[in-house]
Amino acid sequence: MKFILTYLILLFTAALASAQAKQEIFFADVTIVVENGKYYLTGSKGGGNGPQGFALLESQDLKTWSVPVKSKDSLGTILTRGDHTFGTRGFWAPQIFKENGTYYMTYTADEQTVLAESKSLFGPYRQKEVGPIYGSEKNIDSYIFKDTDGKHYLYCVRFDKGNYLYAAEFDLKAGKIKPETLKRCFGQTEPWEATPHYKSAPIMEGPTVIKLKSKYYLFYSANHFENIDYAIGYAVADSPYGPWMKSKNNPIVHRSIVGENGSGHGDLFEGLDKQLYYVYHIHNSSDKVGPRRTRIVPVVRKWDKKAGVYAFSVKGNEVIVPVMAGK
Repeated sequence: MKFILTYLILLFTAALASAQAKQEIFFADVTIVVENGKYYLTGSKGGGNGPQGFALLESQDLKTWSVPVKSKDSLGTILTRGDHTFGTRGFWAPQIFKENGTYYMTYTADEQTVLAESKSLFGPYRQKEVGPIYGSEKNIDSYIFKDTDGKHYLYCVRFDKGNYLYAAEFDLKAGKIKPETLKRCFGQTEPWEATPHYKSAPIMEGPTVIKLKSKYYLFYSANHFENIDYAIGYAVADSPYGPWMKSKNNPIVHRSIVGENGSGHGDLFEGLDKQLYYVYHIHNSSDKVGPRRTRIVPVVRKWDKKAGVYAFSVKGNEVIVPVMAGK
């Protein structure tokens, strides 16, 4: 009888875990926008042979998500391949930036960074002139940063015998960078950025940039995304171009901290509770990379008086597993 009871409990636990897994959100390269008392999430949706693009989900608590009521369709679609947009495949890493009532989305398609815009957060995001931002070389993973002096900068990853982060001043209205300002941020220099579990060329990607007390903080992911040690660190500088000093506490998000493989490529945001969070993706399981799952973790920001910078870490025991609302 005891054996049967134990078996039933294990069976119920497994069924519960399976049910939750089916409700989980399978977005990679994720970002969250906070607006009008709600959270809005988008990211890379993954493969398939049908129309590609991006969708938006909404939540009030970061835990339970649904397609927004204001969405144009039942999927929450905000950008679609071929609808006044550049790209035929590989729609990755969307980022949303709002200025003067216009929503701008940068994304990757055909291994090029692209800028589209909309008057509504819910889209559709389209281009006035279909094309990439700067098509001289393959480049992915874009992020727009607005400095306190009003200048905009585009951070992205360029292919150059590896994936390296670059910064350039950005003309938001024209949707173009100023090529003469283009500068590489840094190279692969730390052991955590190149672990032996998956050998590859140097890879640094998924940038997010914030400014605090005149210092610039660049959060990024390193290692190949299929590496179980795909992880997140940050670097600090006195200007948008660097030179960048990498934190001695890197990585701040890693499987040893959050307990799941392939924890990387996301975005930093402040919650409605004024708590800082980082949203990211993980591998599907211990032996399978995709489809990747979405995760959110609280971030701790502490002032280091001696160094004159903020030190960042995460609460690895408080990871949020976002799920879709039940029907």
